[in-house]
Amino acid sequence: MLRAAVIGMGPIGNNHATAYKNCKQAELIAVCDIRKDRADSSKAKYNVPAYYNAEDMLKKEKPDIVSVSTGGFEYSSDHYLPTMQALNAGCHVLTEKPISNNLKHGQEMVDLAKKLDRCFAVDLNHRFTPAARVAKKWQNDGLIGDLLFLNMALWIGRFQPHFDTEFYHLKALNPHSCDILRYFGGDVDQVHCYAMKAPGRDIWSTASINMKFANGAVGHLTSSYDIERGHPMERCEVAGTMGRLIFEDMWREATLFPAGNYEKRVYTNPVFGGFRDFY
Repeated sequence: MLRAAVIGMGPIGNNHATAYKNCKQAELIAVCDIRKDRADSSKAKYNVPAYYNAEDMLKKEKPDIVSVSTGGFEYSSDHYLPTMQALNAGCHVLTEKPISNNLKHGQEMVDLAKKLDRCFAVDLNHRFTPAARVAKKWQNDGLIGDLLFLNMALWIGRFQPHFDTEFYHLKALNPHSCDILRYFGGDVDQVHCYAMKAPGRDIWSTASINMKFANGAVGHLTSSYDIERGHPMERCEVAGTMGRLIFEDMWREATLFPAGNYEKRVYTNPVFGGFRDFY
């Protein structure tokens, strides 16, 4: 059983803690936050020790795995220090996306994990939903054929008055989308983007992104922080020489349209509302 700890006890950190608490392969042993109120609240909620300093927790509790869900500049990109501390303490690390708001720091985290032979992962979880896995199996089984194009859209309404930087939306929302596009399309060679600031916005809040994949396929991503959240909020289309697949919300439904065949194959999540809080 893995001994797990969480650093950063905001809403996402609490999701991690709850997941560890409910996991048969893990035991939540500690929580940590530099904000005493958050740490103490989590201590009461999960009945585990609370710490206000990551190094103190790592030294005393010696967890096997640490989730890093700290906020900081641009709300969710400041993972560098606790990740490096946890890796140097011998822990495997699962961090929230994006990996960092600093490319140099992101590379240093990856390099240190390789050097110490520790697992280091970013929580890009949209590819692990049942619908995404079914769609990927269809692709792996050759039902799409040679890849031609991918289209994806992700939209969510977030109307807070101010963000840390004008690129906040592109960094905070799009890692999931880019991961799904790479999951089905492979590595991306070229990228071109147009973006706009919606009325009243100080960030690039809606973007249209074109890309070319290393395998020759082309793709497009439409991403927006200006649309009120509802269902579907995410949609992906993958097309090839033998068929086309579409899945909605990443978890809700996947549909395969075979070329030259009027029948379609549909997978629908059997638990209605079961992924209600998925994001």
